[in-house]
Amino acid sequence: MATPQPPLKGLLVGTGFFSQFHIEAWIRLPNISIVAVCGLDAHEVLAFSQKWSIPNVYTSFEEALEQEKPDFVDIITPPTTHFSLVQQAAQRGIDIICQKPIAPSLTEAQALVSLAEKYQVRLMVHENFRFQPWHRELKKLLDSGVVGNQIYSIYWRMRMGDGWQTDAYLARQPYFRDYPQLLVYETGVHLIDTLRYLTNSDVTGVMSRLHRRNPQIRGEDSGMVFLEFENKIEAILDMSRYNEGSHHNPRYTFAECLFIDTNGGTLRLFPNGSIEIQPLGLPPTMHFYPHNDYGFAGDCVFACQQHFVDSLLSHQPFETSGKAYLKNLEIQEQIYAKSPFRTETTPQNAS
Repeated sequence: MATPQPPLKGLLVGTGFFSQFHIEAWIRLPNISIVAVCGLDAHEVLAFSQKWSIPNVYTSFEEALEQEKPDFVDIITPPTTHFSLVQQAAQRGIDIICQKPIAPSLTEAQALVSLAEKYQVRLMVHENFRFQPWHRELKKLLDSGVVGNQIYSIYWRMRMGDGWQTDAYLARQPYFRDYPQLLVYETGVHLIDTLRYLTNSDVTGVMSRLHRRNPQIRGEDSGMVFLEFENKIEAILDMSRYNEGSHHNPRYTFAECLFIDTNGGTLRLFPNGSIEIQPLGLPPTMHFYPHNDYGFAGDCVFACQQHFVDSLLSHQPFETSGKAYLKNLEIQEQIYAKSPFRTETTPQNAS
C-alpha cells in the first residue's frame, strides 16, 4: 500500500482584495496546507490569519521563508514587488505561483522568468480567465468539431462599468488609479491569454485604439484591439471599464458577448454564462454545462490553483508557466506601441 503523501505547505504573500479568493480556494483543495501568511501591515496580516485560520503570520518575507520552509509561495502583491519576492523564493528552491501582472514591464518580466529558470524552480502565473468554466467548455466544443474545424473570427465585447466614477477603484484596488497603463495591462491581458487558449495559436499582427474616458485616473480605460492569429483567425477586443453592461454582474463572464464564427457555424457566450450553438443552416440551441456563481468568475481561482497543484504533483507543465506567459506580454507591448492612449477632455458626468 502506497504511503500517503503529506500536504504541500504553502506560504501566502499579500492580504489585499484578491487574496480572499486565493485563500478560500486553497482551503478547499486537498493535499494543501497554508501554513503562514505574510504582509507589510501587522494588523492586517493578523486579521487575515484569524479570519482564515492560518496558523502563522509574518511581516518579513525572508523570515517567513526561513522559518516555514514552504513547498510553494503564492504571491498576491502589487507587480512592483514581484521580482524581489520571486528572487528570494527561487534562491531557496521554492516553487512559485504569482498573480499577474507579473511585472511592471516586459523587460522585468523576462528577467523574473530567467531568474526562476536559473534556480530551476517552477513558476506559474495565476492567469485564471482561461480556467473559467465557459471558456473551458467553449474549448471543448471547438475541439469536438460541433461547428467545424476552422475558426474564422472572434468578437469579445467587455463592459465592466467600474471605472466611470470620480472615486473609481478606490474602494477595492486603489492603486489602479495610478497605473500609467490600466485596461490592457490589468484586464486585457486576460482576454489575450484566453484567445490564445481558445485558438491554440499565436498572434501575428496587432492594431489598436486606446482611450482614457475618466480623467481621474492615469491609464487608459477603454479601447478597441484587432488581433490577427495564425491560421487566418481574426479577433476584436471591444473593451471598456468605463461604460456599463446590461448584466447585473459584469465580472461573472467579463463578456457582454463572446461570439466565435467558424466554417461550420457559431458559438455564443452570454453574460450569464449560457452558451448557444448554431451550426450553419440550423436554428440556435442552448448548450447546458455546469457553472456556478461562486467565488470569482465561476470559481476559476479554484480551478487555476487546482491546475497548479496537479501539475506540481504530476511533474507536468503549467498551462501558464512564466515562460509561456511572456508571449501575452509581448502582445500587450505591441498593443501599447500601436496606440498610446488618448486622454478625453469632455466633462466628467460622475457624481
